[in-house]
Amino acid sequence: MSQTSALVLFAHGARAASWALPFQRLQTMLRDQLPDTVIELAFLELMEPRLPDVVNRLVTQGCSQISVVPVFFGQGSHVVRDLPLMVDELRSAHPSVQLSVAAAVGESPAVLEAIAQYCRSTLEH
Repeated sequence: MSQTSALVLFAHGARAASWALPFQRLQTMLRDQLPDTVIELAFLELMEPRLPDVVNRLVTQGCSQISVVPVFFGQGSHVVRDLPLMVDELRSAHPSVQLSVAAAVGESPAVLEAIAQYCRSTLEH
């Protein structure tokens, strides 16, 4: 693998397979926009693959820089408590890999503005 950096979209997961469709569309968009970066999707629970499995596979494939982006609306307990524990274990298992974690996407002013724009557009007839 010539690509050494990866971006992992980290979502909660759900029982209904259809729940993952927007995240899969986001993954496809990012793959088109960032052809030199591996873009993967991982889940906390209820769906596969799980974050540790994805990171372990990426490291095996030669990725040395992995950025995890929680595609959560806010910084709830999964992002504040569960994710840091998983990342700490992954960092211990792969000390030579640079593993970073972004804030939840819902914490971004640009994301909130895009959502606000969408909400405003629903009023336009």
